[in-house]
Amino acid sequence: MAEKTFSDEELRKRLTPAQYQVTQQAGTERAFTGEYWDCHDDGTYHCIVCDAELFASGTKFESGSGWPSFWEAVDPAKVERKVDASMGMTRVEALCGTCGAHLGHIFPDGPQPTGERFCMNSASLRLEKEGDAN
Repeated sequence: MAEKTFSDEELRKRLTPAQYQVTQQAGTERAFTGEYWDCHDDGTYHCIVCDAELFASGTKFESGSGWPSFWEAVDPAKVERKVDASMGMTRVEALCGTCGAHLGHIFPDGPQPTGERFCMNSASLRLEKEGDAN
């Protein structure tokens, strides 16, 4: 499991309340409200907490769920999986493999070639558009 590399105080100062609630308290933004649910820009999605590269825009697809959805991570080690038995159901939680931030959940109803849907919260991501520099 990835270790937290930032103090709670630093994260509360640096992140918006929504980003903190999602990434540090395993929150979920409301469907169809996040910045990236309907974004079609090319680039790479990074963890909002530690800036690790997580998803390429070429793996993003329209899931109809209201959250940005991807069919795979840039590298399997970049997104850790954890069983989540909260909310009266069993799901697979997606965590940043670098810092442990909560990203969203992974479901087995995505498109091929993986058949998976990485259903992420926009608040956990930052899009670096093609051609942009940090």
